[in-house]
Amino acid sequence: MEIAVVGSPEFTLGFQLAGISNLHNPETEDETSKVFRDLLTTKGIGIVVVDSAVLASLPERLRDRLSESVTPTVLGIGTEEDNTLRETIRKAIGVDLWK
Repeated sequence: MEIAVVGSPEFTLGFQLAGISNLHNPETEDETSKVFRDLLTTKGIGIVVVDSAVLASLPERLRDRLSESVTPTVLGIGTEEDNTLRETIRKAIGVDLWK
């Protein structure tokens, strides 16, 4: 399984330096939505890491679809307070590790 990263060039740079080559730097909202729709249907993608600011800017229906996706698992990370990772872990193992 492969890891894909979606975000600004500054966000994806660290992942690129770590050896991840499946990077996406969409510039518009439409381009961002298309990237996520493509990643949801691409075989071999196991994890999609996304900047939480980009995730928050997506249409609600697409965000819901991403949060319900098991393969690939979508993880929003960033500097803002975000419960995406917490909720993903809770759904996967059935336990809230933050309690």
